[in-house]
Amino acid sequence: MGIADSAVEVRASGWRTLAALHGHIEGALERELVRRHELSVVEFTVLDALSRQDGWHMRMSQLARAAALSSSATTRLVNRLEDRGLLTRVLCADDRRGIYTELTDRGWALYREAAPTHDEVLAESLESAGDVPELAPLVEFLHRKEPARA
Repeated sequence: MGIADSAVEVRASGWRTLAALHGHIEGALERELVRRHELSVVEFTVLDALSRQDGWHMRMSQLARAAALSSSATTRLVNRLEDRGLLTRVLCADDRRGIYTELTDRGWALYREAAPTHDEVLAESLESAGDVPELAPLVEFLHRKEPARA
């Protein structure tokens, strides 16, 4: 195996490890968020993204990027969340073609209820992943503090 082949294998191995860690965490989050709050991981991601916005709304295209979804999948997801009374759509005052999505009071309440579950399960999942030999180096890397910058 040449140097270029080794570099390719290192990247591929790193990607497989990252994907395995993501799957480990996402599976645990999905189970607990659905069980405790009837909320999927991607639904929580949307509520979380909206909760972090100044003014508490986002354009649909921004929401699609935040949730890592296509525009059509985002529209379907927003429709479901809107049907549940968690989100509402608002026309942009400056551009009538623009549509914003924002949390309703009910959406805020569910987000606040689910956020501690998300944080708890994320911490537990990272801890348990640290016990898996293939995942331990990546978990250790994620727990390192960023060095102070001058």
